[in-house]
Amino acid sequence: MNHDSFDWRRVEWLDDFQLFARQMNDKLSVLRLFTRVARTSSFTKAGRELGISQPSVSRQISELEAEVGAALFVRSTRAVKLTDTGADYLTRVEAILAALEEADHAARGSTELRGRLRVGLSTSFGIREVIPRIDRFMQAHPALHVDLLMSDGRQDLITEGVDVAIRFGALPDSSATSRLLGRSPRMLVAAPAYLARAGRPSEPDELSQHAFVTGPSSAASLGWTLRKDGREAVFRGDGRITSSVNEGATAAAVAGLGILVIGLWGCRSEIEDGRLVPILGGWQLEPVEVHAVFPTGRAARPAARALINFLAAELEPISLGVDARMRGR
Repeated sequence: MNHDSFDWRRVEWLDDFQLFARQMNDKLSVLRLFTRVARTSSFTKAGRELGISQPSVSRQISELEAEVGAALFVRSTRAVKLTDTGADYLTRVEAILAALEEADHAARGSTELRGRLRVGLSTSFGIREVIPRIDRFMQAHPALHVDLLMSDGRQDLITEGVDVAIRFGALPDSSATSRLLGRSPRMLVAAPAYLARAGRPSEPDELSQHAFVTGPSSAASLGWTLRKDGREAVFRGDGRITSSVNEGATAAAVAGLGILVIGLWGCRSEIEDGRLVPILGGWQLEPVEVHAVFPTGRAARPAARALINFLAAELEPISLGVDARMRGR
């Protein structure tokens, strides 16, 4: 080799680039670790997920805080909580990681999905309709992890790091990106034992004589409107017993505690096996809209779009939980 003609500047450039690439990979690894600590509120849990010891997690987070120049977490013996600065940093970091994931996905030009997907949804819908169907999706994407954040309250997509939420009801004016998945019919149901004891109403004006069960999805302070053949009837369904979760309201109705107003996605199995029966046949309530909602300020993640497409196709045959057999009842 002629050393006089060898371009040493090219070697130096390659060395610099390799060093830069290693530093970038290290920084991205630390940022991913930071997001898992933030979401699990635990150094130990985050380390277990990523195969890192708790002391190493603590050291890397401390180094990140030193580099940022601010405390990102408040440590205690029981939990690790984000500071206000840490919460703001988390929002920005997750947007960066999501954009990088989108770029990697486009570059691969494949349908492979990776990373961790956070999905917000109601407890009933998650348990009854999503979990029984999601196995095929997970098998098709073995490198993807899915966090199902189930709650009967609406998650804040930004502060809770939700990639996509499935929401029932009209959406408030918002700049968030959404996709209408369908409309789920609502109905009045009761247990056969309750109807045998209290009588079966045949007209809406008889509802005032009955006890009601209410949950988050059936609380209607202004009352409900029933329609049939051009006629309208408004009634209030004030609950004699109320539940803070929809599953509790459905269980109370099954126990014979009163009439329940609910979407069929929340009581489909109980109607199929006869534990609940529809009442006031022919009278219809306004259906509830079902949307997939994506966080504001960034493009929807490929994994989020893929999951929503999968669920839409899975749920279409039963129209989001409404079996064709029930429509004729």
